[in-house]
Amino acid sequence: MSQNFQPGDFLVFQLEAGFALLRLLDIDTGHDDRTWHVAAYRDFFADVETAETATGDPTRLALSDPHIALTTRAFESTQVARLVNVPLTEAEIAPLNRWRSDPDREVSDRSVRLMLGLR
Repeated sequence: MSQNFQPGDFLVFQLEAGFALLRLLDIDTGHDDRTWHVAAYRDFFADVETAETATGDPTRLALSDPHIALTTRAFESTQVARLVNVPLTEAEIAPLNRWRSDPDREVSDRSVRLMLGLR
């Protein structure tokens, strides 16, 4: 991946009829692979500029999934671009912390599009 993604980044990806947003919560580095932690939003946008404007007030965005843990392969299967970095709040990090404390936590090797039921 050529971009240097950081926790707090809003990431945009294209769908057939518009654009959608993810939020990078954290990246865990393991012995074999990285785990990418993202939140996914329900909102769709006609263009990248409108999506970027929406990141100016994250509280107005509707969450589809507050935490998804992905392998690098799964994360990279959806082409994303960084829009802006906004510091994460405790509330945004809480689902990630719950996942970390769960002994049965899972990391998906399915793309975020498949996880969200999108094409």
